[in-house]
Amino acid sequence: MQLVTPSSIHLPSYVAALRAGWSADNIRGAAAAAEELDRIEADPDGFLASLQDREARGDRIKLPDGTTAARIPGYHLWVWDGEFCGSIGFRWVAGTSALPSHVLGHVGYSVVPWKRARGYATQALKAVLPAAKREGLQFVEITTDVDNVVSQKVVLAAGGQLVERFKKPDVYGGAESFRYRIFL
Repeated sequence: MQLVTPSSIHLPSYVAALRAGWSADNIRGAAAAAEELDRIEADPDGFLASLQDREARGDRIKLPDGTTAARIPGYHLWVWDGEFCGSIGFRWVAGTSALPSHVLGHVGYSVVPWKRARGYATQALKAVLPAAKREGLQFVEITTDVDNVVSQKVVLAAGGQLVERFKKPDVYGGAESFRYRIFL
């Protein structure tokens, strides 16, 4: 397993995963996958470029309730083992480990169902931690739903410590969740 910068070489495998029903968006799911497929069909190079936005120049972020919020710097890498396996995103605010209220964590990841239980999420999470440290963060925060035991194990295996149980903002459904920190 390796992390790759999304490129046109990898794009067909990514598209195949979207068409098979996978989405990195665990809240909007199939709707988010359909939007991505439309964006890829309309402008594949633009889509790929949007996944690397270290200066937060892209459009505002669309939240699940349809409102928008300011974008923060971030990028996505794809988990690759000869084909697309998943995605990991890292986002931050320059000069601080704090995040705006509409951003639930520094790191988000998802592995396609047919590649799970291989340790890919844990490996990917550990691999982005040096980048977070280079951005000056003292820690990264990751949130998981209370019932997402698999993701909790990933965070713990990467050195995460449970900070709190909290209620997600209403825009994200208000579910009880856990917030973890991995100190760098």
